[in-house]
Amino acid sequence: MEISGYLIDIENAANTIKQQGYKTIAVQVPEGLKRSIFPLVEFLKKETGATVLVSADACFGACDVVNYELKNMDVDCVVHLGHTAISDVENFWISTMFVNAQSTLDVSKVVEKAIPSLVGKKIGLVTTAQHLHTLEKVETILRNHNLEPFIAEGDERISTKGQILGCNFSVGTKIAENVDCFLFIGSGTFHPVGLLMSARKPVIAADPYTNAVKKQEIEDMKNNMLRQRYGAIVACRSARRFGILIGVKRGQQRIKLAREIQQMLDSAGKLSLLITLDEFSPVSLQGFDIDCYVSTACPRIAIDDYLQYKKPMITPVELEIVLGRREWETYVFDEILE
Repeated sequence: MEISGYLIDIENAANTIKQQGYKTIAVQVPEGLKRSIFPLVEFLKKETGATVLVSADACFGACDVVNYELKNMDVDCVVHLGHTAISDVENFWISTMFVNAQSTLDVSKVVEKAIPSLVGKKIGLVTTAQHLHTLEKVETILRNHNLEPFIAEGDERISTKGQILGCNFSVGTKIAENVDCFLFIGSGTFHPVGLLMSARKPVIAADPYTNAVKKQEIEDMKNNMLRQRYGAIVACRSARRFGILIGVKRGQQRIKLAREIQQMLDSAGKLSLLITLDEFSPVSLQGFDIDCYVSTACPRIAIDDYLQYKKPMITPVELEIVLGRREWETYVFDEILE
């Protein structure tokens, strides 16, 4: 079914629901598809006869599945729209089907436009879930220009070749030594900036939504981000009381890392609290007498939402720099890997 410029294989999901005999299902939908949810829900109801609940909670990715919350509501299955599966999330409390939303945009024009900006002959190809189906076409375009495309498998959290997440750039880092640059297909700057910082090779971003090609903008964004992060690190060097934030969302839980951080802070003579959160917000943290927060949840929280919080928030990598266990020159992007 085509909805709002995306192809969604809701038909296959309906077949599975019928085969399994599910009576009550929950549909989890990303923000961009909420306005178009009626046709999908009506189709599922008609084809399966099931009761369909629609989750209105914010959905940040495949790491964020409404599962535990619904187990006592007789929900048999969650249909999670717009993302591909990651490990340790599927079939956790309730059976979960990940139904990707494939963009219907033709990427050919913006890829052709990006060719002059590419560096060297060996090009690593990466994208987000919405454009994974276009990579074969992009490969062909590059080969027609006598370029050599590379598409890598990621670690266990990555379900499809060439896919990067905001917290995992393993498909890039695995081939960084074999390519001259990366071509990112998609919108936004966070993913290409994260890849640039992780793989340390030039990244050219081709946005099929705006037909824009970005290269220097990605480098500038990286430099701005590093300046911000350096400021956060400096602000935490005199901190005595630390809050170690643990994400409750199944795909963001790094409890072992949080415990290691607490041991690290204990050794440095610092006080710390292990704090669990499902939904991160300044309001939820304002009551604590804390000098600095270390987030072990989604890496984007400390970076994207940094200015929202009254107290500085850093990543585990940045804490190592604060405590003198890592040099600033070896700064790397925080990732959730296998």
